[in-house]
Amino acid sequence: MKFPAKALAACIALTAGIAYAETEATDPDVIARQDLMKSFGGAAKALGDMAGGKTAFDAAAAEAAKKTLVDGAAVIAAKFEKNAEDPGTEAKPDVWANWDAFIAKANGLGTAAAALDVTSAETIGAGMAGVGGACKDCHTTFRM
Repeated sequence: MKFPAKALAACIALTAGIAYAETEATDPDVIARQDLMKSFGGAAKALGDMAGGKTAFDAAAAEAAKKTLVDGAAVIAAKFEKNAEDPGTEAKPDVWANWDAFIAKANGLGTAAAALDVTSAETIGAGMAGVGGACKDCHTTFRM
């Protein structure tokens, strides 16, 4: 099965933009959220590169990347709990105004990541559309 490149590109683009914010965050809570999102981007890139044949399949690296996604998704609520006032944030105020919807989307990433089969490049490719779709779904609604 060929890896859906659009899903990987969307997930990486949605998380990588944090590094290019016009104003750099200074609030520790915002920095922690941004670091979490960057970790998702790195994990998605590692998995996508394996699925797309850019790097050799590495079972340990694939499992570690999946763990980053699963564990990270589990702490999204805690990282976003405080609505920190920082010009460097890229989180829309809608995160806190629509908290239940935000958490549902965060849980969607956790579900997609947990379902990811990382036993081969092909199975990673088959599951990355769900991960990328969850990233895009949340960022479309809740990221500036």
